[in-house]
Amino acid sequence: MKSVVVDKIASVAQHNELASELRLSKDIPCEEGVLVAARVLNNKSRYNQLELTSGRMATVNQGDVIVGALGHRKALRGYSGHLPTSLKRGDIIQILNIGGVLGLCDSANPDVGPPFDCEVLGTVLSFPYLGERIGVPARAGLESLGEDTVLDTQGVPVVALAGTCMDSGKTAAACAIVGRLRHLGFHVAACKATGVSLRRDVLAMEDAGASETMIFSDFGIVTTTAANGPELTRALLSRLAKHKPDVIVLELGDGLLGAYGVGAILSDPAIREALTSVVLCANDPVSAWGGTELLRKEFRIEPALVTGPATDNDVGIQQINERCDLPAVNALSNGVALGDMVADLLKKERS
Repeated sequence: MKSVVVDKIASVAQHNELASELRLSKDIPCEEGVLVAARVLNNKSRYNQLELTSGRMATVNQGDVIVGALGHRKALRGYSGHLPTSLKRGDIIQILNIGGVLGLCDSANPDVGPPFDCEVLGTVLSFPYLGERIGVPARAGLESLGEDTVLDTQGVPVVALAGTCMDSGKTAAACAIVGRLRHLGFHVAACKATGVSLRRDVLAMEDAGASETMIFSDFGIVTTTAANGPELTRALLSRLAKHKPDVIVLELGDGLLGAYGVGAILSDPAIREALTSVVLCANDPVSAWGGTELLRKEFRIEPALVTGPATDNDVGIQQINERCDLPAVNALSNGVALGDMVADLLKKERS
């Protein structure tokens, strides 16, 4: 066991209340969610920040000692990487996302450049036994995900946002909806059910007016998959419903065809039944058409409307109206109208 002073603790470690001086073990369990300390070996001018436990973004510099969590990522517009099968002190791993997920990078999108390389220093230890110096590997999450969670929304309507791809405007739309519903007198809860650990999106929904928020990493899941996505969604919706909100806004990170479990979630009959309406976020008119076809034919879901970059001007809106037979509205330029449309859907559901 050795001590180390760390410079930056990533948001994936938020629930551990770590100090700046930590105890490390040389024994490193290669399991998703295990917290490790590592020293950054290079500088980057792009994609060079880390989300801290405070929610602030901090620039990462060569020589920084950081804390993150072991995991994997499969991002179209970022890094793709896997969980190591074994690690020892001195081994090199990479920072796979801004939230602090650490693993071995397999592929990088040119837009973000090569990843940060990091020298592994050891496993972060926690000391749960009062009065005893027995350390155990610290892990991401406030609690563990239970098995066979029963979905119970207690009659609370759920508005889901699904996208054709990452960066298709889901969070912007979620925030517009949350903000407008709050102004209309709704008590709004919000959550993000899929993706890779990063609290930025749920923090934005809090800023927009969501009274309660949750994210999958609260249950110790660093990266969602088709295997755990439905269970996580059931747990998140059931937990938020206990607060008795008027509506839950559910963001499904990544895309309908991504690797993070959106398809598995929408294929789950109980979850599908709980969704009051589904808003499709699309990057362009073709993806809007394809996303609509997927929702209708593969998941038997009729989307309520389309938003995202595909609606940035009237050309895209008209094409979506004509080819998809759906209303379309832009969340950035016309967020009030988007929120009003969702409010009307909720009123129809109540009547």
